[in-house]
Amino acid sequence: MIHKFTTLLFIFIFIFSGKSLFAYSGEIVASFDTPGKFPTGLTFDGKYLWMADRKEKLIFCINPKNGKVIRSIPSPGYWPTGLAWDGKYLWNADVKGGIPLSENYEGKVYRIDKKNGDILRTVNAPTNSPRGLGWDGKYLWEVDNASDVLVSFSPNDGTTIKSFKAPAYDSRGLTFDGKYFWITDRANDEIYMVDPSNGHVILITKAPGKFIKGITYDGEFLWVVDHQSKKLYKIIAKDDDKFKRYNKHEANVTYTHQLTNFGPGKLLTSDIYLAIPVNRVNQDLQANISYNPQYTNIVEDKWGQKAAHYYFTNLPQAETRTVEMKVKVNTYDVRYFIFPDKVGSLSSIPTEIKNKYLVDDEKYQINNPFIKSLLVKAIGDEENPYWKARKIFDYLIDNMYYEMTGGWNTAPTVLERGNGSCSEYSFVYISMCRAAGIPARYVGAVAIGGEDYSMDDVFHRWVEIYLPNYGWIPVDPAGGDNPWPRNQANKFGGISGSYLVTTQSGGGSETMEWTYNSNQFWTSEAKCNVVFDYFADWDNIK
Repeated sequence: MIHKFTTLLFIFIFIFSGKSLFAYSGEIVASFDTPGKFPTGLTFDGKYLWMADRKEKLIFCINPKNGKVIRSIPSPGYWPTGLAWDGKYLWNADVKGGIPLSENYEGKVYRIDKKNGDILRTVNAPTNSPRGLGWDGKYLWEVDNASDVLVSFSPNDGTTIKSFKAPAYDSRGLTFDGKYFWITDRANDEIYMVDPSNGHVILITKAPGKFIKGITYDGEFLWVVDHQSKKLYKIIAKDDDKFKRYNKHEANVTYTHQLTNFGPGKLLTSDIYLAIPVNRVNQDLQANISYNPQYTNIVEDKWGQKAAHYYFTNLPQAETRTVEMKVKVNTYDVRYFIFPDKVGSLSSIPTEIKNKYLVDDEKYQINNPFIKSLLVKAIGDEENPYWKARKIFDYLIDNMYYEMTGGWNTAPTVLERGNGSCSEYSFVYISMCRAAGIPARYVGAVAIGGEDYSMDDVFHRWVEIYLPNYGWIPVDPAGGDNPWPRNQANKFGGISGSYLVTTQSGGGSETMEWTYNSNQFWTSEAKCNVVFDYFADWDNIK
């Protein structure tokens, strides 16, 4: 009874204190002032933090419990940057090559005795401007913001072991948590979790400051230093929150669907369907949706998508019918925190989801030999559902390019052609995911432009995949076709707040067919030219 009461009291305290029982990657746990005003590198030796300062030319030993300086040692060069700990010695990168000369960028890396600062080995860095430094148990790693590379190299002579493109164009700090690298990005104010086997960004989280440089891992938490705030931050690396939403946008959206009969014949019947948006992770409807004129009835298709249905008859030449749907909505940027090792097996996916979102359809053709052969190339013998989905995503980035060629072709046709629209990218990605046993569906949306008042008549469609233990995750294969690893990862588990999602579907249906936002059917007399137009007007409140 006492244990039960304690548990209930614990839950009560968290709920009514406004605190979450969980936490998200990047959440600040503690912060201290940095001992110097120009912090750069950071590492952890198992007990203490070590922080380099560019102007002081010192490396400070810091107590992580209170942020107090225990002592300091001189930096081995004149512009200390990254720091790493190999289990016995400190390593410090220097961009000046040991010479206090402006614009002299000839990176060197020093092994240091932390007891007295003695230099035990000097190695030429594999690039000229090493900023972050890490140790994976065998090799040193550095990230260079000038050459935009992530490099593994020998601690003995600096020989490059392997290298990847840096996550983003201003990567600064680097640390290893035993499985993944964590890399800071000053320009985007972000921190990336990176796979050391391929350089892929897996997770993106917001940095706690505006000029983050050094980063280290203490076995449980990440620590970062920020040059602008002169702060040392302790932040959560991994926790149970599956996503975070932020950057709320308040908007009024008016979606318009018009039909005009240019004749000369009569339009006999016309059915218009406006897809009805609902509350989702990325959006909260703030009021009842209004319609002008009032719809004929509400219908629901086989995928569960509801639509406002309008029915018109006997429309003569030169007549127009306009229907509008007005939505007041709060939209959000959303970022999922997906750890591949926490994703369950395909066998754990609920049967009802498999039965609904693994079926074939005319646009997908999941049993087509061409789809099957390319799937083998894309995923090989991969078993983890996350990496299956990510490898398919990567395959499309490497083998397709975005182009609106007109029409929506089938997945095999689009793959063989090598280009497609956002809808065609979605059809291909869904086809390959379903063929790999990963449930997939698409969502369609209207998008805001770059101004407070804007109009959209192009729209956007992307995919959601079901990952066990995480649920439905957004994946935008067309948007992810970008050379930067950060930008690719941002479209695998991320949604922009610039969208109002109207449609969620697994494929063709009796009302929406393969469209999204709205659809129409009509019958007419002979020689009757009917034109439809549809667009969304955004009025941003904030």
